[in-house]
Amino acid sequence: MMEADMENGRLFPERPRTFSTIFRVLMRINPRAFIVLLLLVFSGVLYVGASTSPIVLFVFCICTLSLFFSLYLTKWVLAKDEGPPEMSEISDAIRDGAEGFFRTQYGTISKMACILALVILGIYLFRSTTPQQEASGVGRTTSAYITVASFLLGALCSGIAGFVGMWVSVRANVRVSSAARRSAREALQIAVRAGGFSAIVVVGMAVFGVAILYATFYVWLEVDSPGSMKVTDLPLLLVGYGFGASFVALFAQLGGGIYTKAADVGADLVGKVEQGIPEDDPRNPAVIADLVGDNVGDCAARGADLFESIAAEIINPSGFILFPLVVHSFDLVISSVGILSIRGTRDSGLISPIEDPMAIMQKGYSITILLAVVTFGVSTRWLLYTEQAPSAWLNFALCGLVGIITAYAFVWISKYYTDYKHEPVRLLALSSSTGHGTNIIAGVSLGLESTALPVLVISVAIISAFWLGHTSGLVDESGNPTGGLFGTAVATMGMLSTAAYVLTMDMFGPIADNAGGIVEMSQQPESVREITDILDAVGNTTKATTKGFAIGSAALASFLLFSAYMDEVAAFAQLPFKEVDIAIPEVFVGGLLGSMLIFLFSAWACSAVGRTAQEVVNEVRRQFIERPGIMDYNEKPDYGRCVAIVASASLREMIRPGALAIISPMAVGIIFRMLGHATGQPLLGAKVVAAMLMFATVAGILMALFLNTAGGAWDNAKKYIETGALGGKGSESHKAAVTGDTVGDPFKDTAGPSIHVLIKMLATITLVMAPIFL
Repeated sequence: MMEADMENGRLFPERPRTFSTIFRVLMRINPRAFIVLLLLVFSGVLYVGASTSPIVLFVFCICTLSLFFSLYLTKWVLAKDEGPPEMSEISDAIRDGAEGFFRTQYGTISKMACILALVILGIYLFRSTTPQQEASGVGRTTSAYITVASFLLGALCSGIAGFVGMWVSVRANVRVSSAARRSAREALQIAVRAGGFSAIVVVGMAVFGVAILYATFYVWLEVDSPGSMKVTDLPLLLVGYGFGASFVALFAQLGGGIYTKAADVGADLVGKVEQGIPEDDPRNPAVIADLVGDNVGDCAARGADLFESIAAEIINPSGFILFPLVVHSFDLVISSVGILSIRGTRDSGLISPIEDPMAIMQKGYSITILLAVVTFGVSTRWLLYTEQAPSAWLNFALCGLVGIITAYAFVWISKYYTDYKHEPVRLLALSSSTGHGTNIIAGVSLGLESTALPVLVISVAIISAFWLGHTSGLVDESGNPTGGLFGTAVATMGMLSTAAYVLTMDMFGPIADNAGGIVEMSQQPESVREITDILDAVGNTTKATTKGFAIGSAALASFLLFSAYMDEVAAFAQLPFKEVDIAIPEVFVGGLLGSMLIFLFSAWACSAVGRTAQEVVNEVRRQFIERPGIMDYNEKPDYGRCVAIVASASLREMIRPGALAIISPMAVGIIFRMLGHATGQPLLGAKVVAAMLMFATVAGILMALFLNTAGGAWDNAKKYIETGALGGKGSESHKAAVTGDTVGDPFKDTAGPSIHVLIKMLATITLVMAPIFL
């Protein structure tokens, strides 16, 4: 399709028909009729919420207000000027490329989601039911359709989250570029508020989606009525929502990550190293594909990633869905305050070098953290106070504080290892002065070292939160303490209680990166490029900190979902299932397979980038040879050809690692289930899958920390040299640093972020597919 477009003289394919058709239909509706329709829908939602609980009504109101706030941010950002025509032309090309790829990619993902939904429906229609489900009247058919509906809704919402991230970034980038001509502070404010719009929508939609499902099923199934389902059993019906979100996020991250890094590697190797031209130079045939990749890889994929993180954490095994809904409702409020705390300056001149953009955003994050501590304490006192244990709410408030401190620690550790203001990145840059090989050795060792502190932090957090919950005074009917696992769940909620602001900082990165590309391609003055370079370097750090935050929350959430899996297996098998013994040979093999899965998945993701980058390198070299006038600006590069290469290759390459992640746990569970049946071990399949999940989680956390930090450090070591250190741009040190950055690209933007999603998806897929392992 893209080749045909180029033959017809069009640089990019037509804009996505799906979304443009929706917008055209909405525009034809009478405004008054549209408002009436919205009021009717809103009234229906409020009625369902009021029929469920006043707390759900509170959540709906906060989500609605956050929607209006996001519309305000959108209006504010879009009111800014787009700069001169040459900037708008480049921005339009990026927008067309991103939206065209998004339509094709999500079309492919939606087809796979529908096929998987049919598989889930078939499994649930023929599976056995638990005694609790039989007692409450929820039969196979009802359970099957509820799970499939939840799965499809989660997939749809995750897709919308990705679209929102991409939509705002391709419109904000040119406005940041234009603002950089006037003031660095104004450019920073626009980028932050654009990222804030996406973050508020993503978090609000995750909360709203779970709240609607919860309220609908609560009313429909008459939960807590005599002879019906208990409210604490409701989360297991919603687990399909988390699986659908994870499914879409995985393929969005894989496809987008392969796209962006294949284009980036190809552009850097030929442009910077071989031709000696600057980054984002308009003479580079792969530059538009690189800028498009920032939007589909970083913005769209990260939006889907954080969405499924929040969705999986809300649907926790403790059965307390209302509490995380309230926590994330407060998250929308406090993150909005943090976003608004970053203001422009009245002085239209350039900011002084002393005013560090990272320090400004850290100040906003500190405000958000302090407000999170207050609102979390209020939430625990409001919802977790019980006469049975009057001081339990205080223990759980401390669990939340553990989570908040853990989040801050992860952000700080990631910043320390990836910001060139600190020693690790400066030592990495120094290693570039002795050659390419020493740069690679130093980068790998830095990445390996960076796993230590986060693991210690997450270990202390899990144990502290568990024992705070365990000693809260909550006991079961037999008098045994029951709050340990819920304490860990509360810590996870605390860690994600500032998710909207953290996602804002993440979205800031690719928007600033795109803005720098537009400034370079439109050949703006060097002073403007200096501003966007500063913002871009800060953006690399914020992206790295967000990835650290994401893997920390994934570790805590996976621990919870692992416990939920064991409980579900015990309910279906009607046998106790409290521990996994790795001394059993088959169980140990399951653990080995889980660890192997992480390494094989990472290898396939990185090799996909490598193969696609080779095609880009060959194409860029061909254009420089066949069009020698490109270097003298006498001929224009064929940008569309590189876009076509990376788009088609990324869609093709994302299938294999994605299929590996989905099929592996099901295949392992079924094979060992049959082996267990033959040897008289009824729970063998479930035990092997549990070991696979446990080892994959541990190996995945370490691998993701290594990949994310090493890649981010290599990138910022290059940025540090480009500030003039160690010979500056074009020096031998710079060329070695570019090599390191090239190696780190698939690490930090393809394999690493995909592992975040993989860890949580393995947990949710085992929950959904548990019946086939027995």
